[in-house]
Amino acid sequence: MANKYEGGDGRLVTGLAPVYTDRCTLLVLGSMPGEASLQAQQYYGHPRNHFWPLLYGLLEGKAPEPDYESRIRFALSRGVALWDVLRACEREGSLDSAIRRPEANDFRAFFERCPRIRHVFFNGSAAAQWFARYAAPQLPGDVRAYVPLPSSSPARAMPLSAKLQAWQPVRDAWLEAGGLR
Repeated sequence: MANKYEGGDGRLVTGLAPVYTDRCTLLVLGSMPGEASLQAQQYYGHPRNHFWPLLYGLLEGKAPEPDYESRIRFALSRGVALWDVLRACEREGSLDSAIRRPEANDFRAFFERCPRIRHVFFNGSAAAQWFARYAAPQLPGDVRAYVPLPSSSPARAMPLSAKLQAWQPVRDAWLEAGGLR
């Protein structure tokens, strides 16, 4: 999905398409990709974002692959889907606090395409808040857990080691699902 920029109170920003297969059992939701991610058309595309080191560290115990396509294959091979709560919004810059006029993604249709998802993780408190406010009515009954995690964003001043500890529920859910590879 292409980004759209229009006039008004802020730029109209359109997010990225979901990354998933029907085998995915875990879903990691951000709020809305930042400018670096939108420009690169990559989830967690800012070079200082901790998402990829977190995911690889938890599920493989190593550093992430350098190229984005390998990272996506890694996530999908482990049953991890990626998306954002918001489909579009007005925003200047990359901060969640700058989001205006949010539009939620269609989670009812997404969960129909991904019936095996049992755990939803929110990458940051804003994602959890937007989801509760706009997407909660679309929740399927068979998801076992909705877990807020500290943001992987470089704006969240927290060492990677502390984030790895806080993100441990992702590893636990992955192991519970059979540790797909």
